[in-house]
Amino acid sequence: MDHRPLGRTGVQVSPLCLGTMMFGSWGNPDHVESIRIVHAALDAGINFVDTADLYSHGESEEILGKALAGRRDDVVLASKFHHPAGDDVNMRGNSRRWIMRAAEDSLRRLGTDYLDLYQVHRPDPLTDIDETLGALTDLVRQGKIRYFGTSTFPAHQIVQAQWTAERRHRERFVTEQPPYSILARGIEADVLPVAQEYGLGVMTWSPLNGGWLSGKFRKGADPGSNRAKGSWLPEKYDIGDPRNAAKLDAADALGRLADEAGLSLVHLAIGFVLAHPGVTAPIIGPRTMAQLESQLGAADVRLSDDILDRIDAIVPPGRNLSDDDADYVPPALADASLRRRATR
Repeated sequence: MDHRPLGRTGVQVSPLCLGTMMFGSWGNPDHVESIRIVHAALDAGINFVDTADLYSHGESEEILGKALAGRRDDVVLASKFHHPAGDDVNMRGNSRRWIMRAAEDSLRRLGTDYLDLYQVHRPDPLTDIDETLGALTDLVRQGKIRYFGTSTFPAHQIVQAQWTAERRHRERFVTEQPPYSILARGIEADVLPVAQEYGLGVMTWSPLNGGWLSGKFRKGADPGSNRAKGSWLPEKYDIGDPRNAAKLDAADALGRLADEAGLSLVHLAIGFVLAHPGVTAPIIGPRTMAQLESQLGAADVRLSDDILDRIDAIVPPGRNLSDDDADYVPPALADASLRRRATR
């Protein structure tokens, strides 16, 4: 595979990043098979791997640690923190107290003494961004992480963090990891332009939009044993929901377009993400070897302007077909008291 610069860090990464959310109890509980998938991805040229302490409650990191034994220095390894990791109210969030412990826990599970990239999994309205930047800066200076970044941050908070780092002489966020697919294009309006302005590396998650762009969702087709008939967020696949009906219409139209272009819908979807100049690498998250093999070839896909124009006609630029795909609700929307004046 060719390589791309990870923002302005000077680090070179493959155009596909291997995501490991599906390794362990959340997806594939077979550790041996999951390790085989990792090795196959590395052998195919992927040198960028992403995980999180959240995935299968740490099991994903443990599997990845086994898989990278003897190959650790050949991989740009990324993990994330933020989500609850236990019943203790302080085992979560973006505080210095938790960051220091969470980093040590991830390093232990991964069997390594450093992370190339450590990411804040979501914003934390309860924690001053300078608190978070200070703790992460200390981890860089201790040699436990090389760089740090964000995931699913609104554009204005990315800017705020850059300004805070400059004013307080902290190391700065150098990457962002947002959701992005043909069906969820909201970040084109603000997050991607901001990332380009600040020279951030961008690894986008869910390029297949949770399976909607896997090719299984076509009008008149039976999606079979995918998540629509399982227990993984079934409401996201309920065709009775107008947002999901819109996704089905779009997926069907995109499937026809892929057929005309001589591509699989998987390759069309990933190729679309790769085509944006602000994206470093989409994250592919296979659960099986077959899924990995179906996605690897997308690294070589180059979509023509005509194909990209036709995609724009199906899903307009800057639009999410479902608000849920943003996967983050700002406090000002989640808490009614923040948008209502107190009455006496």
